[in-house]
Amino acid sequence: MTIKATVLENDAYKAKLTTITQSGKAPDLFVTWGGGVLRQQIDAGLVKDLSADVAPTLDGFTAAALSAYQFDGKTYALPTDIGLVGFWYNKKHFAEAGISAPPATWAEFLDGVKKLKAAGITPIALAGKEKWPGHYYWAYLAMRIAGLPALKQAGVDHDFTKPDFVAAGQQVKALADLQPFQKGFLGAGYSTPDGQAASVANGKAAMELMGQWAPAVQASSGKGLGADLGFFPFPAVEGGKGSAGDAFGGGNGLAVGADAPKEAVEFVKFMTEMDTHAKAVTAGGVLPVLKGEESAVKDANLKQVATLLSAASGYQLYLDQAYPPAVGQQVNDSVAELIAGTKTPEQVGQAISDVAESE
Repeated sequence: MTIKATVLENDAYKAKLTTITQSGKAPDLFVTWGGGVLRQQIDAGLVKDLSADVAPTLDGFTAAALSAYQFDGKTYALPTDIGLVGFWYNKKHFAEAGISAPPATWAEFLDGVKKLKAAGITPIALAGKEKWPGHYYWAYLAMRIAGLPALKQAGVDHDFTKPDFVAAGQQVKALADLQPFQKGFLGAGYSTPDGQAASVANGKAAMELMGQWAPAVQASSGKGLGADLGFFPFPAVEGGKGSAGDAFGGGNGLAVGADAPKEAVEFVKFMTEMDTHAKAVTAGGVLPVLKGEESAVKDANLKQVATLLSAASGYQLYLDQAYPPAVGQQVNDSVAELIAGTKTPEQVGQAISDVAESE
């Protein structure tokens, strides 16, 4: 069996996969983030039901890792990575700004942004051009203010105009009004030499809100911070309905096209066997999806991510994957406009609701 791999960055991959699936077929093997996007592909008959083939191995996976790929009691992909989004920061910059400890509340976070600016340090790097990194702010604030049940309910009743969602947008605006991002952020990519990850890695910005892969991308796109790189979870919001222990993120899974040969299923099983997968965890490329892999995590920051994940009180998949594709794209687009100052918090909620209602 020969496997021909096509490697693309985030947005290019989404576009390529959409083009292929719209033609009525799917690759024999493809990476999926699960959620509403995978569900739409399943409903179109493009994805193989792996339930019978992988049944003997399912007990070995953590529940959080599997959750995005299971629908109606059936399994349509196996996870290869799982994690959460949080702040990756430069310890030296925080010290220079007089920030003695990572902020635990949103008010402390905004205060920290002001301190960094006062010290002449760009607080946050953001890939404004790619949009999906910006949606993390609105999603987390909606989680903290409205709570996880509200996000799930909005996926059912298609109403993102409720006061708590507007309040989330108001807090994103409050952050954007501080002008915390690097110069030219609206045209910046994520992993490019002058993009979000490189800005942090090269010491040009103090932090970024990003997933568990952040250290690897920082190291590949810039100099890397080494021991000066730290991590802290998204802060609690005072008076919010959501728990500070709720995690937002996701991982990668491997799905199999409906018409793929049986060898494709065997490859997915091989990639998620303990002996194979633990090597990837040890190398620092991915986090544990199998029970008992925790000891393979060597990096101190990634250990912190893994610990937070294992103790999470709730888990929310990225909104641009949890909801149907058109809704997820509207979340990204609207939040980008909010950050750019061309949409109000109220308009964000209405625009997402309009697309959700039409789906």
